[in-house]
Amino acid sequence: MQRSELTRQRLVAVFLAGALLLYSPLIVLFDRHWDLFGVPVLYVYLFGTWAVFIAATAWVVGRRDK
Repeated sequence: MQRSELTRQRLVAVFLAGALLLYSPLIVLFDRHWDLFGVPVLYVYLFGTWAVFIAATAWVVGRRDK
């Protein structure tokens, strides 16, 4: 399989995982009045998911398969 095809498949998988993690019914689970170090847990979840999504995308694009 060519590198571009494998990269494309990995990017689709990262996108689908990100879409699933940011799906509205899942976000509602974190919409509570809980705090984590003084920050609402919803914000921690959203920004954490966003950061993981960006890191996974950078890992897939920057990966050099031999």
